Amino acid sequence: MNLIFILGDQLSKGLSSLASANKTEDVILMCEVHAEATAVKHHKKKIAFLFSAMRHFADELTQDGYTVRYVKIDDPLNTQSFGTELERAAKTYTPECVLITEPSEHRVRQLVKTWGDLYGLTLEQIPDDRFLCSPSDFQEWAAGRKQFRMEYFYRTLRRKYDVLMVGDQPEGGAWNYDKDNRSPAKNGLDIPKPYMSVPDTITQEVMAIVEDKFADHFGDMLPFHYAVTRQGALAALDNFIETRLANFGTYQDAMLSGEPWMFHSHISLYLNCGLLDPLECIRKAELAYHAGAAPLNSVEGFIRQILGWREYVKGIYDMKMPTYRTENHLGASRALPSFYWSGQTQMNCIKHCVSETRENAYAHHIQRLMVLGNFALIAGLHPDEVNDWYHLVYADAYEWVELPNVSGMVLFADGGVLASKPYAASGAYINRMSNYCGACSYKVSVKNGPKACPFNYLYWNFMIENQEALSTNPRMAMPYRTLSKMDDIKRSAITSDAARFFKKIETNETV
Repeated sequence: MNLIFILGDQLSKGLSSLASANKTEDVILMCEVHAEATAVKHHKKKIAFLFSAMRHFADELTQDGYTVRYVKIDDPLNTQSFGTELERAAKTYTPECVLITEPSEHRVRQLVKTWGDLYGLTLEQIPDDRFLCSPSDFQEWAAGRKQFRMEYFYRTLRRKYDVLMVGDQPEGGAWNYDKDNRSPAKNGLDIPKPYMSVPDTITQEVMAIVEDKFADHFGDMLPFHYAVTRQGALAALDNFIETRLANFGTYQDAMLSGEPWMFHSHISLYLNCGLLDPLECIRKAELAYHAGAAPLNSVEGFIRQILGWREYVKGIYDMKMPTYRTENHLGASRALPSFYWSGQTQMNCIKHCVSETRENAYAHHIQRLMVLGNFALIAGLHPDEVNDWYHLVYADAYEWVELPNVSGMVLFADGGVLASKPYAASGAYINRMSNYCGACSYKVSVKNGPKACPFNYLYWNFMIENQEALSTNPRMAMPYRTLSKMDDIKRSAITSDAARFFKKIETNETV
């Protein structure tokens, strides 16, 4: 018999390690372990979501006729690590072989490689075919390229999977419609409620356990309304397609106080743990376009996030690890401010985004990139601290998706491997794309002094601090031309304001 080890982000019946499973002989091993829940101190809601989804998936496998050995976090015999639980199961079943679909995270992949020799087992890692581009295919695409630009990678996958194509040309004549996807939210915009499930007995039990065992972790447990089964995840996908996809593109960059969900899909946590398949999400959106239920700019924008960006960051991660984890191209060194945990800041945009992250284990991509990430970039926060924060606070975060997004897109720590320029912006961008600034203690129209929006002077301070590293980047030519026209008095005001601000952060004063 074989022992099939299924991890918490592999909750798919189409998993490669299950493809040849013999239901009458093989045993499936699943376990909740303290070592993984605390590898970084994950958001309580994230832990509860995954443990509940794992328990529901194990029950479904049992109902399908599989033999499942499931080890709960509060089992008194639980040794609380993947390796020792595998060893314990192997002593019980003496398998001929241990099968495991290749883990998505490099750390776990390296751990698995040690298990055969460490525990005297024959172990086989099977490639994970749930992604639409294999690591070898990405390497082939990247070979010989000086720059790895997502746009050209995305076009390759559009053609390969015949998505939004008319023959060999893109639907509508253009490959993307970003120019139509940058509208700020209008007053009185009718935003549909997202899909919300009601916690069942299993989920309620898990929630209580997590509140007890991980009480010191970041985040609110309630309200809890995420789906924890494939049926629920499909319902969440259908809800998005039917009620929010039509407006997703137009308002995908917009931010509103009290509206954390906007028109976004909120399905990345289901995709990344296996409850949804990427191609099924793409095909449903494509069908909505052809049925006239959603415009091309929205459908293409949604598909690009999955077929383009999601696959692209996985490819970058697999190609660049393990050294990618230590990249710090700009030499950023400042510590993560306490308000990333508490939300206690006079900067209204950050207060809202942190509060919603704490409550929901979710924030949409512009909140992550252009508010929380933008601040981390222009304040020069150390990549290690920023990466750990993003990894632990979001329910959809695994290192393979978090690290390229943060080190590459947010912090430019990889020096331009993933993004062609740093995504730095002053308060004007946040003011244009949100209603946060109107209720802020600072004035977005003021550039310097105690009342000025900190994003304003921190942006130019960032340009000054990193001039040597960034001034030769063609996409940074315009801001550096502007900087070159500033006199010494203006530049001194910028650096003085920034120094005053950083001093307050260091002494834990409210900023």
